[in-house]
Amino acid sequence: MITNIEVILADVPTIRPHKLSVATMQSQTLVLVRVRCADGIEGWGEATTIGGLNYGEESPDSIKVNIDKHIAPLLIGMEASQVAKAMAKIRKIIQGNRFAKCAIETALLDAQARRLGVPLSELLGGRVRDALPVAWTLASGDTAKDIAEAEQMLELRRHNIFKLKIGSRPVADDVAHVLAIKKALGDAVSVRVDVNQAWSELDAVRGIAALEAGGIDLIEQPVRAEHTAAMARLAQRFSVALMADEALHGPLDALAFARNDGTDVFAVKITQSGGLVPAAQVAAVAQLAGIGLYGGTMLEGGVGTAASAHLFATFGELAFGTELFGPLLLTQEVLRTPLVYQDFMLQVPTGPGLGVEPDMDKLRDLRRR
Repeated sequence: MITNIEVILADVPTIRPHKLSVATMQSQTLVLVRVRCADGIEGWGEATTIGGLNYGEESPDSIKVNIDKHIAPLLIGMEASQVAKAMAKIRKIIQGNRFAKCAIETALLDAQARRLGVPLSELLGGRVRDALPVAWTLASGDTAKDIAEAEQMLELRRHNIFKLKIGSRPVADDVAHVLAIKKALGDAVSVRVDVNQAWSELDAVRGIAALEAGGIDLIEQPVRAEHTAAMARLAQRFSVALMADEALHGPLDALAFARNDGTDVFAVKITQSGGLVPAAQVAAVAQLAGIGLYGGTMLEGGVGTAASAHLFATFGELAFGTELFGPLLLTQEVLRTPLVYQDFMLQVPTGPGLGVEPDMDKLRDLRRR
């Protein structure tokens, strides 16, 4: 039986400013959800978002209030092992709130997997890989700094895939910045860009043409999420892969993209999808439609990153890798034992449930009062 649901907000500074077209992050607010059960087992989930309300409809504060006031009372007293039944109740009664629902579902699945003594991935169909390639995002906005940072990551054998956040400057300036980095790093390194919806379709035509000619491998969400027809035209016009991100809010959006040949790649995010199970459905649509898969992040800490890793480890195809670097962007580790990054890969945890344990002493210091 579910006996208690607690939401913890923990403010953690980032190792450097993280510049997006919609916001510049100096810190990240982790939104952690702890579900306690009558049998003594507890599960953890995460609903961390980016940039408050600059990025999407949910903020850390709204997620906490909505779980505390509206979602938790629906679940207290329900059978903890009946995860699908609990989530069906929430999805029927509560509209929207995808991030909150994801954290609840993750925590319930974490608890159930611990109860069964198996990794969470085994409740999602079973893993087909034990390690995931991980991209690093270069987002200082300074070309020389980004090159130096990328070279350091290569030397450490931590990342050999790099994504650049662009869109806050004129198209020509952004293109020059990206191509200078690509030239410095060479052809052995994959360089991608994330425009975060900043371009018009005409800007995108100019920008993508130049980036494609310069050897860039992937263009993420160049136009606004609602401009799906423009995204489809761009995907059909250029050979470089285009990826849907902000436009992808779950299985129904995935199905619409597949029907309309609207994109080449899906950025699968468990929170954007509304949970691990809906995210798995997004991936299933992609695989049936021949759309590539990429494991996305909302710059979560260790809990959310582990949850995503368990799901992405079940994907039969993951051609574009992942970007599960969130914990590495933070100045404080919130897990007792950090996730393992080595040889350009993230090792998927193998213990029961998520296979990670939050550090309660650290969270006591970091949590918002």
